[in-house]
Amino acid sequence: MKNRLFPGMTRRDFLSASGAMALGSMAPLSMALEAKPKSVLATSTKGMVTSPHELATNAGLDVLKSGGNAIEAAIAIAACLNVTYPHFSGFGGDAFMIISDRNGKVRTLSGIGQAPAILPQYSGNAIPVRGPQSMLTTAANVDTLGKAFDISRNELAGGKSWAELLKPAIGFARDGFPVSPSERFWMDFREKEMNALPGVAQSFMINGKAPEIGQLFKQPQLADTLEMLAVRGYRDFYEGKLAERIAQGLKSAGSPLTASDLAKTQARIEPPLRVNYRDGVLLANQPPTQGITTLEIMGILDRFDLKKIPEGSADYYHVVVEAVKRAFIDRNQYVADPEFVNVPSAKLLSKAHLDQLAGKIQMQRALPWPHVFKNGDTVYIGATDAQGNSVSMLQTVYFDWGSGMMAGDTGILWHNRGASFSLKADSLNVLQPGKRPFHTLNPGMYLKNDKPHILYGTQGADGQPQTLATILTRMIDYGMDPLTALSKPRFLLGKTFSDTRDSLKLEKDAGEKVFEELARRGHEMSVIPAQSPLSGHPGAIVIDQKSGTFSGAHDPRSDGRALGV
Repeated sequence: MKNRLFPGMTRRDFLSASGAMALGSMAPLSMALEAKPKSVLATSTKGMVTSPHELATNAGLDVLKSGGNAIEAAIAIAACLNVTYPHFSGFGGDAFMIISDRNGKVRTLSGIGQAPAILPQYSGNAIPVRGPQSMLTTAANVDTLGKAFDISRNELAGGKSWAELLKPAIGFARDGFPVSPSERFWMDFREKEMNALPGVAQSFMINGKAPEIGQLFKQPQLADTLEMLAVRGYRDFYEGKLAERIAQGLKSAGSPLTASDLAKTQARIEPPLRVNYRDGVLLANQPPTQGITTLEIMGILDRFDLKKIPEGSADYYHVVVEAVKRAFIDRNQYVADPEFVNVPSAKLLSKAHLDQLAGKIQMQRALPWPHVFKNGDTVYIGATDAQGNSVSMLQTVYFDWGSGMMAGDTGILWHNRGASFSLKADSLNVLQPGKRPFHTLNPGMYLKNDKPHILYGTQGADGQPQTLATILTRMIDYGMDPLTALSKPRFLLGKTFSDTRDSLKLEKDAGEKVFEELARRGHEMSVIPAQSPLSGHPGAIVIDQKSGTFSGAHDPRSDGRALGV
């Protein structure tokens, strides 16, 4: 029987679709998924942590078990991921946090490196996405972790030392750790591009070959750098002896960044953006992140009674996708560094504006979608403790493997977030000295009664708001536990690495009838495999305020899990 959705594709072809339409051969991913442990729902009463790598999650759990707080656990996890998940995060990248302390005070940390004071000259119309010219912004990850540590120590009586929190990461770098399926997949995926990723080829391959899944891998140069940070403190990354080594390494690599640029790098501590959703409040980081975009999507969906729309139906996917489109149009028109452009955050999240956007959605007709997709990869970290402190965090090197370049002999892979700047003078995100680039990262927190109820975030660049909209509606509107919500089929609107159409890419287990109905409404559809890495690697922790219990999970598409004390 022929499939009306894809002419020439039989029903059997549809049901067995491997995802070649989106990613090409998925064999390495299939092997990776088979090799990793399956995600499980974690529950506890004394605290919980989640991350995309089990070793990192365990490091955070050990902090909680030994009396540490959620911030300290998040720092330990983040440091470990910067060693064990180098393709998605690193000390040469950026980071973001939302922190709610036991007293109910909420704040965000936005660690975004800025462009150099003296800009390079580019010969083409775009900034290269790899190589030394993409090493265009400083890295604020370490300062984010350091400022969070100061909050823990000065305001929450945190008892762990900075060196103690870095110790597990130093051990993994010095003594080695088993290579994850995700790292191997992305190394295989970039196999033909290694000439453009010399730092990856030199530092993460063994004898010219990608390490096997589970093979012990050591990073002695990074271990030395971490030990220096542990002894000398986090600002040494920007203003001390380590900063001198980093600056020299950047210069040798061909980056325009200088020691003076590093010294100016500071993570911002800011109040969160807020939007009401059902009987709670969703929080996000300020621009230039797209946190405001996730809040707009959810604010639009708050105008629809989703409980009357069956979860997983064509109506469900349609309304979420259409909300995403309206918010993305606003994002592309307004969101950039607010120190350089006016970002009307209050207007975009106002009742009148959200009412207007919701009113434009037609349930039987899709809005055409020709807008540019933004790439990027990252890792999500969630931590909460029995004292009432919670952290929702993301960190990133932008593209998988970042710039592909190392900062000298420091063992630090530098990110390529600066490649997201535009060279067009009329762009909101035009490259300017000292400017912070637009950022896709947006960790989130959902409050009930002014206390954290859900911690959430995901990998996935433009896919982040899309993934978050599905998991939030499933947990809040449909009452699903975190693992069930994370396991359900998801979509990605826009281009991917090998499918350049601005199509709606939906995991095949959504079902053929859903595909056909969405196509009838005007969505250009592509089928991707069930549990596809294209649909993000979210994590979530739910805090039941009445019982005092925690439940959490990390996406079954990832290598991670949630663990409770």
